This record gives sequence, C-alpha cells and structure tokens, in this order.
Amino acid sequence: MILRHSHSRFLLFSLSLSLLSLLLLSTPASAKKDAPRISKSTFDSPPAAPPLYFVDSDVILILDTLGTVIRSDNAGEDWSTIEDVPKGGVWDIVLHPYHKEVAYVWGKEDTHYVSEDRGKTWRSFTLPGYPVPFRPPFMFHANDPDKVIVNVCTELFACNEMSYYTRDAFREPPKKLRSDTRSCVFARSTVLFETSKDDEGDNRIVCVIRGKYSSPWNTKDNRLAVSDNYFLDEEEPLLEQGRSVAGIINIAIVKSFLVAAATAKGTDELALYVTDDAKTWHRGIFPADHKLEEDAYTVLESTNYSIQIDVMTTTPLNAMGVLFTSNSNGTYFTRNIEHTNRNYKGIVDFEKIQNIQGIVLVNVVDNWEDVERNILARKKLKSRISFDDGRTFQPITVDGEELHLHSVTDLSNSGRVYSSPAPGLVMGVGNTGKHLQEYEEGDLYVSDNAGVTWTRALKDAHKYEFGDRGALLVAIFDEGPTDKIAYSINHGHKWEEVKLEDKVRAKVLTQTPDSTSLKFFLYATTGTGEDMKHLGIAIDFEDLHEGKCGEKDFEKWYARVDQDGHPSCIMGQKQFFRRRKWDANCFVDKEFEDPIPKFEACACSKEDFECDYNFLPSDNGEKCTPSGKLLVPGQCDTPEGKFIGSSGFRKIPGNNCDRDMKGAIELDKEIERPCDDGFKPPASGEISKEVTSFRARTFEEYFYLERTDRSQKDDETIVFRTNEKEVFITRDAGKTWDQILKGEKIMAIYPHQYFNDYCYFITDGKKVFYTVNRGDTFGEFTAPSKPTNNRHLSVLGFHPDYKDWLIWTGAVDDHEVAFFSEDRGATWEHRLRYVNKCEFIKEEGRGGEEKLVYCEQFKDEKLDAPLQLKWSDNWFADDHSVFGDIVDFATMSEFIVVAARREDDRESLSCHASVDGKTFAHAQFPPTFEVPAQKAYTVLDSSTHAVFLHVTVNNLEGSEFGSIIKSNSNGTSYVMSLNGVNRNTRGYVDFEKMLGIEGVILVNQVANQEEANQGKTKNLKTLITHNDGAQWAPMQAPQKDAEGQDWGCNVKDIKKCSLHLHSYTERRDPRATFSSPSAIGLMMGAGNVGEFLGRKPEADTFITRNGGVEWFPVKKGNYMWEYGDQGSIIVIVPEESATKSVYYTLNEGLDWIEYQFSDNEFTIAAISTVPSDKSRNFVLWGKESGSSKIATVNLDFTGLQDRQCELNENRPEDGDYYLWEPKHPIQKDNCLFGHVAQYHRKREEADCYNGLEINHLHNIAKNCSCTREDFECDYNYQVANDGSCQLVPGLDPPNHEQQCSDNPDLTSYYTPTGYRRTPLDTCQGGQELEYTSKELPCPNHKEEFEKEQRKKGMGGFTFFLLVFVLPLSIAGGVGYYVFRNWDGKFGRIRLGESGSAFDADKPWIAWPIAAVAGVVAVAGAIPLVMGSAWRGLVGMFGGGRRYTSRRDFERSGRYAVVDPDEDELLGDDEDEEV
Repeated sequence: MILRHSHSRFLLFSLSLSLLSLLLLSTPASAKKDAPRISKSTFDSPPAAPPLYFVDSDVILILDTLGTVIRSDNAGEDWSTIEDVPKGGVWDIVLHPYHKEVAYVWGKEDTHYVSEDRGKTWRSFTLPGYPVPFRPPFMFHANDPDKVIVNVCTELFACNEMSYYTRDAFREPPKKLRSDTRSCVFARSTVLFETSKDDEGDNRIVCVIRGKYSSPWNTKDNRLAVSDNYFLDEEEPLLEQGRSVAGIINIAIVKSFLVAAATAKGTDELALYVTDDAKTWHRGIFPADHKLEEDAYTVLESTNYSIQIDVMTTTPLNAMGVLFTSNSNGTYFTRNIEHTNRNYKGIVDFEKIQNIQGIVLVNVVDNWEDVERNILARKKLKSRISFDDGRTFQPITVDGEELHLHSVTDLSNSGRVYSSPAPGLVMGVGNTGKHLQEYEEGDLYVSDNAGVTWTRALKDAHKYEFGDRGALLVAIFDEGPTDKIAYSINHGHKWEEVKLEDKVRAKVLTQTPDSTSLKFFLYATTGTGEDMKHLGIAIDFEDLHEGKCGEKDFEKWYARVDQDGHPSCIMGQKQFFRRRKWDANCFVDKEFEDPIPKFEACACSKEDFECDYNFLPSDNGEKCTPSGKLLVPGQCDTPEGKFIGSSGFRKIPGNNCDRDMKGAIELDKEIERPCDDGFKPPASGEISKEVTSFRARTFEEYFYLERTDRSQKDDETIVFRTNEKEVFITRDAGKTWDQILKGEKIMAIYPHQYFNDYCYFITDGKKVFYTVNRGDTFGEFTAPSKPTNNRHLSVLGFHPDYKDWLIWTGAVDDHEVAFFSEDRGATWEHRLRYVNKCEFIKEEGRGGEEKLVYCEQFKDEKLDAPLQLKWSDNWFADDHSVFGDIVDFATMSEFIVVAARREDDRESLSCHASVDGKTFAHAQFPPTFEVPAQKAYTVLDSSTHAVFLHVTVNNLEGSEFGSIIKSNSNGTSYVMSLNGVNRNTRGYVDFEKMLGIEGVILVNQVANQEEANQGKTKNLKTLITHNDGAQWAPMQAPQKDAEGQDWGCNVKDIKKCSLHLHSYTERRDPRATFSSPSAIGLMMGAGNVGEFLGRKPEADTFITRNGGVEWFPVKKGNYMWEYGDQGSIIVIVPEESATKSVYYTLNEGLDWIEYQFSDNEFTIAAISTVPSDKSRNFVLWGKESGSSKIATVNLDFTGLQDRQCELNENRPEDGDYYLWEPKHPIQKDNCLFGHVAQYHRKREEADCYNGLEINHLHNIAKNCSCTREDFECDYNYQVANDGSCQLVPGLDPPNHEQQCSDNPDLTSYYTPTGYRRTPLDTCQGGQELEYTSKELPCPNHKEEFEKEQRKKGMGGFTFFLLVFVLPLSIAGGVGYYVFRNWDGKFGRIRLGESGSAFDADKPWIAWPIAAVAGVVAVAGAIPLVMGSAWRGLVGMFGGGRRYTSRRDFERSGRYAVVDPDEDELLGDDEDEEV
C-alpha cells in the first residue's frame, strides 16, 4: 500500500492567512488552540474491514482489500506497511480479546503471524489448512493469553475440520487437538465463565465433533466432547435426562454461560442446552407457544446473570421475533417483548447501553399483523426502551413526540450503534412521528441521561463518536459529501464546526474502544469511479483550549432513574458514576482510564428473586411451581404429611440486595409444603387402553406427525382420514380424537416429507389447508388449480431444506400442470404444462443446486407422445431435455436412475445413472446376464455405496421373477448377486434389508425357475446374506416350534428343511418391515419351516435377536408385530382373524404375555406406533366384529416402568446396557465388512424403559484380517461351484487401468484377480484377494512408481485406502461408511469417479425397495419401478391409493407405479374393507 501523508491546521478566527502563519510559527508548542489538529493520509487500496484499535493505545491496524496490513502508532496521523508480513498475503487480522498488545494475522498460505507489541514486530508460525467459513480462526483463553485454539478446514472445498492448539502463543509449532471437529472453544473463553472456583478445569475444552462414521455434511449426528487434557481423553457430556445428545449444530460462550444448540432429523426445532461450568448441563425451557428453530434464533448481548435470545416468528424474508430472557442458570426463559425487528441474516434491532445495567433499546414492528399475513408488507418500526432489564418497555420521546432510531439492522458506522463506555451518553439517527423513516430522512439525536430524555443535536443523518468519557462528541454528515466536522463539548447542547480542505464521503468514524481519547479517526473517500481516493483523516482535540477538569467539574450521576427521577435498582443495587457535568468547560483528559461504576445496595424486592431449581414460573410469573416431584426429607412418611422445603424462589446469584433494609422481602424463605409434592406414584404395573369408534366404513389413511426429542412438547400426534372425507386428530397417541376441518371434504393428507411439524390437507377444489405446528393451528391457501386426477401422482412435492417450497401438480383441462411456490402457497409462479410428475432433486442436507427440479413432460405437449425427461434450476423459465423417451426415473440416496426406452426397440428399456442430475452414464449389466428385452426394473437399495437393482427375467403373469444385480460404488457397472429372486405382478420384490446394521438382507428365491417359466406355481425359498449380497445361504430353522413340537423335517438338512418367511410381495401393509432401525439386532417374520415357503394363513411367527443368525419361534399362527421404546417392547396381534388380545414382550421375545384389550372381538387391520419406534403407546386400527363402525384402540405401556434406563457413552457397560457385536454365522469372530461394530443393547433383565433416542452404534472396535467373505466377484467374473470367482468363458478381465483415470493422484494399480472388496469393507491384511496380482504403474506416474518400489512397499490395505476408500470417503475417517448414515430416500451417484458423495442423514428411511415396476401386455406401456411419489401404491384399508402413515418414507422408502393402465397392477381386486 502506498501512503501519501499531509497535515492541515484549521483555525476559525478571522485573521489574514499570512498573519495566521506568522502567529502559528511564533506560538509555543504548548499553547492551546481553538480547533482540532487534522492530518490526512491517502491509501491506494480501501480497507477490507473497519480499523482495529489496540486497547488502551493509539495504535491502529488496517487490512486492505489486497491483503496488506498497515499500521499507525499515533491514532492515524502516520501510516506504514508492516514489514514482517508479506504484502498481499493476509486473509484476516484478529486482536487478542484478553491481551492488549497481542494480534494475530491469518495468512493466505500456511504461514501465519503473531505480534506481542501492538503490531510493531511479528513472528511467523506454520499451520496447514484453510479458514473455516463464517467462523473466526482463533479461539482464546480468557485467563492465559498464550493458550489458543485454531479451527481449520483440511480441504478447500470439502471442509473436513481439524483443530490445533498452542500453550505458548505458537513459539513452538502448534499441536493437533482433534480431527473431525465442527468447532472447539476453551470453556474459559470469557472472564466471567468459571469451570470451578479453584481453577480446576482451566484447560477444559469443549468441541462439537462429527458423529461417529457420519458424513461430513451431516449435522444431525454431530455431538459434544469435553476434555481437560487436550483430548488425550475425552468425554461426551450428559445433556438431557442423563443422556448425551446428537445433532449439536453450534456452541457459543455468552458471558458466564456456554450454550449448545441441537437439532434432529425431521424438524427444524432446536433444543438449547446451557452450562455454567462445562460439566453440568440443563435444557433451556421456553414458553409453550414458542420454539427455537434452525437459523431462526439469535443469542444477543446478554447480562452477567442471564441469557437473552431473540426467536424468529415469521419467514426470514420479512423477519420478526420475540425477545426472551433466561433465569440466572439458563434453565427457563420468559418473554420480554414481541414483534422485534430482525433481518434475514438473523441480526436483531437490540442493543444494551454500554456500562449501565438494565437499559435496552429495541425496534419493534408496529404493523406485525400485516407482516404475518403478507411477507411483502413493508414493516413499520417503532423504537422502545427498557430501564428494568427488559421486563417492561416504553416509547422514546422528544418534547412529547415519539422518537424512532435506526439500529443494528441498518448500521451506518462501525462498533456499537448508540452508546460507548462514556457514562449515560447515547446518540442515534432517527425521526419523530408514528414510525421510523428512511435513514436519509433522519436527524441526529442525543441523550445524556441514558435514554430518559432526548434532544435533537444536528439536522440530517450523521455518523458520530464519543470521546473523553463523553465530554467530547464528534459527528460528520452522512447523507453525501461534506467538508465539515461537528463537535460538542457539552453533551450535545451546542455544536461547533471544523472545515475540511476537501469534500469527503464519510465511511467510518471511530476512536479507541473505551472512548477515553481526544483523538478520532475518519476513513472517507473523495471523487467517484477511477478518480476515487481513499483517505485516512486523524482528528486530534488534545490541543483544544479547554483545560483539565477539577473536582468541582464532576457530579454523582445515577445511571437509572424512575419516572419521578429517583434512582432505580437492578440486581439489588443502584448504579452511579463520577461524571463530568455537562456544562463544565474542561476535558477529563484521562486517556485509557475507563469510567468505573459504583453501587449502592437496595432493599430486596420481588425482582431480586427467581424460580429455584426444579421450579418453573407460572403463566403470570407471580408464583414458582414444581416442575416435577421434589426431593423430600425423612419426615415424610405419607403423602398427607407436611415438610419444610423451598418456597420455589431463590435470590438471583450475584444479586446484592439487602435483606435487612426497611421494606425488604424474602421470597426464598422456606415454607411448609405437603409431602405429596415429593411423592411420585410408582408405575402402576398395568397397561391402559382406550377404544374410540368412528362413524365411517374405512380408514383411508393415517399419518404420524412425530415430534423429535428436540421438541419441548410431549404430544404424540396422529391424523387420519375416513372414507367419508372427514379428518380426525389426536395429540395423545389415540386416547382422544377430535374432528378437524369440519364441513370440508378432504381428499388427501400430505405430511411434509422432511419436516414433521408440517402437514397439508387437500380438498377436491383449490382450497388447501395446512398446519405448521402438528395441528396446533391451521392455515389455508388457494392452489393454482384443482389437484391432479391421476391417483398415482403426488399433488405436492417438498424440498428437503426449504420447508415452504412446494411443487403443485394440478389438473388443467385434460392434462397435468406443475406449479412452483417459494412461500407455502401464498404465490405461485412459473409452470410446466403436460407433465407426468415433477420432483426436487437436491438431497437433504447435501450440496447441490437448490432449485434443481426434474419433470417428466409429454413431448410436444401431446398426451399420446413419448415422455421426455427435463430439468431446470429456475422453475422452468428455461429447461434442458435429458432423455427424449423414458418410462420413469428414481432418485436415491446417491444416485438418480432413469429407465429410457431403447431407440431400436421401444419395448425394451435401458438404464442410466447420474449424480448431478445433468450428466448421465449408461449402466453396464453383467455380460452373462442375457435378457431378450429388459421389461422392468425395481430399484431396491443404495445404502451401502452400491445399487441393488432387480431386473425382471420372467414377466409371465403370476410367475414373475428376476435377477438382483449389484453396482460398483459409482453405480455404472453391475455384477450378479443372485438369480431367480421373486417379484409379483405389481413389480414388488421379496427383498428386505435389516435396518440399523450393515449388510444383512433377506430374499425369496424361486427354486423352480424352469417350471415357473412355463407358468407353473412358484416354489419359494428364503435366503439370507450377511455381507451385502456377496454370499447367500438358506436360513437355519429353530429346533422346535412354539409348542415344542418337531417340524416334520430334519433341520440339519438345511437344503430341505430351512426357515422361510413371507416377504414384501405378500404384504398388505408395506410398512410391516421385519426390523426397525431403533431395535438393533431384532427381526420378526411370519413363515414356516420346510423345503419351500408355504401358505401365509398357515404361517407361524418367528424372531431373531442376533441379526438373523439364529431364529426362534414366537407363536403358532400368523401375527402382525410392532416395535416400541426402541425395541424394549414388542407387541403382536393376530392378522386377519378376530381377537380380544395382544401379546407383548419386554425382553426381546424370551417371554410373551397376553393382554386382553376388549371383551368383544376385533378384526385388526394394522398396528402402529411412531415411525421412530420410540413410543410406548401403540394403536390398533380395525373394527369390532359385527359393527359397521371403524375403531382405534390405544394401548399405553407407560405404566409398566417408571425408570429410564441408565446409559453413559463414556462407560457403556456400567448401566442397563451392554455392547453387542453382530457376526457372520460361518465366521469365528464378529467381523462383518472387515471390522467389528459395537452397538448399545438394553440388557434383557433391565427393568426400565429406553426413553430418549439412543445412538445405537457405539464404536468400531477393530478392523479385521481379510477373508473370502470380505470380497465379491469383480466385473466379468462369476461365482463357481466351489465359491471362488472365475472369469466368464469368452470374456476379458476388466481394465483396472481405469482406476488411474478415476483418481489422477494414483501412481499404480493391480491387474484383476477376479475379486473386489465389498463396498465399505475395511479389512486389513490376511487374504487381500484383490492384491495378489501384478502391480503396474499408472500412465504419467512411472517415475513415482519406481521410486515407491525402491522404498518400503506399501501394503495392500494402504493401496485399497488410496484406490477405493479415500475417493469414496471424503470424510477421511475410519475408511467406511456405516449403514446408519443413509436416509434411504433416493440420491445421486458420481460418474467417472470411484467415489461418491455421502448422504446427509441417519438411516431411518433405509428400506430396500425404492420403487416398483409392473409388466402388462406388450402393446401396453412398459412399466418401471422408479418413483418419485413417496405417497405410495395401495391404501391399506381399501379405496386409498397412498401409503397410510409417515412410515411410508420413514421406514420404507418411496414407491410409485408407472404404467398408465395399471388398475390390475395396482391391485384393485385386492382391496378390502376393514
């Protein structure tokens, strides 16, 4: 930076210039002047940020836009470039907040700098990485300035975070603190935060860390970790009900509090956890009518004794909020003022008056009702001030008129808006009248009594600054260029002007942070465009004629007064300052000495007390009521007795009120309480039931609107619709029901696919109702058309990140039209005519284009023309055609798969895949897989970095079967997994993955394929794999049936006597999966033991407790089942037969207990609980025998146990849980996918309930030696009779040199051996079958290869990591991706690479079948199972064409049938009424 410096002195008395010069030259240096001394410097580059002052000094640093740092040591009079730091090499400057002389420079490369003498000299240190976006790079320790934490991204575009630390201010190289962090801070990051009274825990560090083995993009699994020894050891703190909490998205130190915010999948609601020692945490409780949401809350500048938070209540486009203040430990929050003004960035019009307790200024929205109704409404703002810490607010007035001031959302200068440490001096730009006007219409106002009274200081808007503890005020015109500076030495009552030599446009006016100096600095510009100059102007009032103040010039000034002018109390004390009188003709002239407040005690009053632990304030705040049962002393023997205990109040910690003063009250004095306050009745030991009947013939559909553990409420909400088009809601799991939307004919219910609180109700017209709070309130909008008449298309499509973005598919004339809304139906813009279906393509929580939409559109807008696939990223203002003739497309967790008709044969299909939705590659099927015409595909699963695809081989109606083929990790080439897998006419496949653990799949195989090809009845056998389809085997049958009888066959002869289960093709309810992701290791099924699968009515019921290795009989007969309380309760009920009873188990099926729920028999169509299977409430859906009414039966198991199980992640086997390791049935160890995984399982004998969600995967104990089970056959290879992989005769091995192209950094590759690792496998050593061949150099890497060969050669596992795992896992963690991280909704693949982007969330939705294909006559349309519509296929209870609960996309994925004539395909003849 080039600096050009000049000095100018301006005198305001009338003498000639020559005489003035003579006098100036002859005047002694010590003489006082009548005007400030002004110095001007010219900068070639503008500042990139406001100037930075070192505390208690005149030293300023500026970083310019070119990355160069300049320094002034005399308040901006002279400037020089820092020599120790390269010019143009700086990203950022950070001043140490707890050391006045220390600053850090973050360099553009790996070299950074620290100064310990206010920037005079700098020393360098090296630290690799990139700055983390939107977060400061350095985190400081408040007690030890040498301790620093640095959080960096290890990669530029994929921010895998790493944290480093130093204890000597980088004199020695920094040390690694921890990898996979999201943020790390010292607990003692502020001077007020105390980890303990004796400094124990002074090294305590709190980090947000990535969830174990989760995706880099996934915040839902982030966790907290705490360490006192720089992460040599770490513990996960217990945040709620004795449990650790996942989903931590942010932490912050606020005065004496550390705050952590947590979210969960399926909601944007947050939970706030607070601690004052980083050990003991509490959840912050907000009023029931408000909730915290992601990107919708702002932690404000708080007090030393409370946290203040503003919570957004509208959309960010026109944001308003509510201000809350916590009690002294952050456990509950009370409402202060509503309709606060915010902007879309989360900045709130809120500021405390600096140095004075209890005074707050806010701006509120006066026309809040208009803003709530219309996001385009212009906000009308009013200013309000509080003198009692926000308990009450009042208008700001000038001469009886209301004054409104511009605040933080409309900053015009750097630093604080209104105040400084100068006691009681407050300034602001605004106007009088009804509302706040534009900034340029405002004037400058000043108050010298902390906002009690105001006067207009200067006409027009000005930038302003305080100096000399408020004795000096400086301002400059801010509506355009000016050549004047104004100043006042009497609190703004009178102003003088100083003329500049040029007209300048003021940009920043500032001075020392403590406002004690007489020197100011102005950054301004002159000229425009290429002629613009950047000026630094120093303004020095030290030589002004005023003398130094004496004792008589000061007054005792009380910081707060009431309406009568009497001093008021905050925190039990009055605050006052020794302040210069406003009319004193002097300067304080105590540079760098901060004003010190003094205090006088007050008598204790109601405001000095708050609710004690375990108490919450009543609605009016007058009382504190117990939040639960209290701990009582030994004098209570019965509930009728009395004991002396807490009044519910306590004096606020840090409050200094005097209990002995006259008029003092003591709300915290102990009182006599009934012993009943401390008695919690024990669990009743009984199950309760509630039967409700409805005047309807069938249940059409029902949906759970499940709250998450982050929600404050405790409702269990279900909505359902009857065949009468009536809708009912329950908030208590079916105990009581209310009809909603009475008088409206509701044709369909659409819960939001990604946000549980949102649900839409479609009528037969344009009116649409919705709720955004699980049925608390309802709104409505007018749709752009009537809903589509095509029952197989979704009317509404939802975006995974933007909850108000909608796609509406409606009927217009004879065709469907897609409309798009970004404001929950308030407005609809853009449309695409003649569509079949449209979907948002962006996956939840992952990168990608937000507005990318796929639509199927009939070519040339003719309904008899081919379907073409189009995409657009601007609501089809323009679009791009991808395929001209398709059947359908499916979006999966990594891949987008498209089935297109072949150009040479429209009756055959070709398969294509993409990751970005714009570039596709043709899928290569196994060479030996010969199908004359590919008629149908079913996309089964993609949750383990590979697509399972079922391709129909025989499409003869009633005899359908096909082959399951499995892709490589980029979805472009496939190998055979299993032939002859059963499917039905509708395209569903008997394929089911075990949820919650890796690699276990069950299928039904057609044993008589040749006979089935002739149309004969299929004989089915159930097979199971424990290594993701690499090997299949029959299931070992239990020795005896449920009654202890033999099966009639020899169970040791597994080929002729094995266990077979009825699977997906025979399910009436597609949600009745074998397993649950929350019930680890458990599966249930109905079937038989024998050579083949028998008839379902003759089936028995079975259970496995160890992931399918062993199976046990449950009951004779065919039962439906449901998991509750994360598997600790299982309830079964007979299917398709009248019953009065259910059976349940509390120990994973070891014992079954009968419970009679009715004296009359019921026919039960379904049993349900919340999709996460965490509840202890179940609902039976059916009807009483002989009745025409439908009925629900609530079964409540909460009375059986009243103790939540104890789980401590840090000592996982000390409590009610043990660590369970899944295993392969033919392996001696517990290795699956090359590692031993450990999961939390409740002990069978533990008499407790699971309660809050458990993070089941605890750890990966070790990686294992490689065996044959870790490999599958490579492309062009197949499994021989001996189990080995042999080259298919007549084919060539695949070209592994392609790996070099996929990974340009690779130096070598191995020639094919016939084996490839199962995706996600991490075995090391042993039989590394893919590395038993010759190693060859990659093109352009021969020299590097030769050098490597001369070194100690790297092992095969290292090569595997380089070739497969590292490109696959950009997280760079353990080297594989656990099943639990897949959400089972569809996603995308990465073409041309060996790796793919991770999915964003946990796997509640990892259900194998993603879509369904059917086969019809050759002349008809060719079906494909690929669907967008998560809404589904067949209504459970007759008449419906959709799935009937939220589990449709929670547990089971999404389905859609494509054929336009599929009445028979949809199973109309199978519909039955309940």
